[in-house]
Amino acid sequence: MSEIRLYREGVVLLLERDPRIDVIGAAATHRQAGPLLDRAPDVVLLDTAIANAEVALAELGAPAQKVVILGVAEQEADVIAWAEAGAVGYISREASRDDLCAALEAAANGETLASPRIVAALLRRLNAVAHDAAAVGRDATATLTPRERQVAQLVGDGLSNKEIARQLCIEVTTVKNHVHNILRKLDVSGRGRAAAHLRTVR
Repeated sequence: MSEIRLYREGVVLLLERDPRIDVIGAAATHRQAGPLLDRAPDVVLLDTAIANAEVALAELGAPAQKVVILGVAEQEADVIAWAEAGAVGYISREASRDDLCAALEAAANGETLASPRIVAALLRRLNAVAHDAAAVGRDATATLTPRERQVAQLVGDGLSNKEIARQLCIEVTTVKNHVHNILRKLDVSGRGRAAAHLRTVR
């Protein structure tokens, strides 16, 4: 997808030379791409030079619709920003036709081609996000009462409401109330999610 017709048609010609690639069409904008998307392409190639490329990426349905970004400056901040926006792969400005086809094939197979430097940057970003999430989780856990912490610990250990009631010598209905409050305070939708959340902040 590119607004420049010659560029768009040139990319299509390059792709059609590769037996691994089956081009179903090209469009100038994400709105014009609608009929092509109805044909459920494996991958969409999006030119970063189009107007409102970030909006186009979102409206294409990324990451459910696999979108590979074309023309990215291979800098950590740029690649991370596109990855966080939902892109599943990228083609740098210095990429060859072989690089382009290999990246599209990888994306179709649920993989991403990236330099070791970019992989390291993405892993650092993932680590930072996980650390921030754990910090938020610790803050939420701090809002639990002492009794709720006891119940939460036992929920995390996989005990049922009846087992928790027996161990703490309280009524099952009381346990249910505590569990309800724990789920609300941790902002999770079920015991399994609460247990997983608690394991990350222990």
